[in-house]
Amino acid sequence: TYKLTDQFPKEELYGLTSQMRRAGVSVPSNIAEGSIRGSKKDFCHFLRIASGSVAELETQVEIVKNLPFGKNLNYREVDSLAVEINKMIHGLIAKLKM
Repeated sequence: TYKLTDQFPKEELYGLTSQMRRAGVSVPSNIAEGSIRGSKKDFCHFLRIASGSVAELETQVEIVKNLPFGKNLNYREVDSLAVEINKMIHGLIAKLKM
């Protein structure tokens, strides 16, 4: 996310750049917070929040792809990591529910 947003124009610093970076940082932060909560139910709750942050980031990436400055950026890494991370989160949720 940081590599991608480093290529955004400076006028997006307080807009999409900030929003996308916050969503990206929110994913591991919520996983960490949930892991120390003490119950599987709480952990699953925070994992779902983390998954929501991944979805938020994916949506923001799609918006950027359609903006003039976003036409020629490389999204492969962000797109593939978002899919991979969401799969891991949902796999962990499934295991915790067993």
